[in-house]
Amino acid sequence: MGWLTKVLGRRDRDAALPLYDAVIARARAPHWYLDGAVPDTLDGRFDMVAAVLAMVLLRLEEDPHDAEPIARLTERFVDDMDAQVRQIGFGDMVVGKHVGRMMGMLGGRLGAYRDGLAGGDFDAALVRNLYRGQAPDAAAVTHVRRELTAFRESLNGVPLLQLMEGRWA
Repeated sequence: MGWLTKVLGRRDRDAALPLYDAVIARARAPHWYLDGAVPDTLDGRFDMVAAVLAMVLLRLEEDPHDAEPIARLTERFVDDMDAQVRQIGFGDMVVGKHVGRMMGMLGGRLGAYRDGLAGGDFDAALVRNLYRGQAPDAAAVTHVRRELTAFRESLNGVPLLQLMEGRWA
């Protein structure tokens, strides 16, 4: 039995729902789209969710416990993306392909953000992944960098149970 199962007493996808809901709420904050110039489009919102989710996943990677919290959070992401793709109107035949592409995009962003934070070239990772290669003005990138790195650093002191409950403040 995994750590998360012991703590929350259940082994289902809903175990990470409070955390995933908190990720979505943070990614929808207006300042990303206003001060950060993230495009307020379907792609821009996906990219912002992926950026915030990546910061949380990077925090979870550092936890000495099992990988169950990461698995549960990623399952919530897959469920949400599946629902979003279906809501847009994609048929059953292509939903899996699109969700698979989104998972690949999340994985790519996770690696790029991990490397960018470690190597000090986070701005380049943001321009490539969050702005899809179209850099906004420097103040917007600075805003997003500052906010995401502060968020990532603030997660370090949050106990795992509190994090899984969607509480990081």
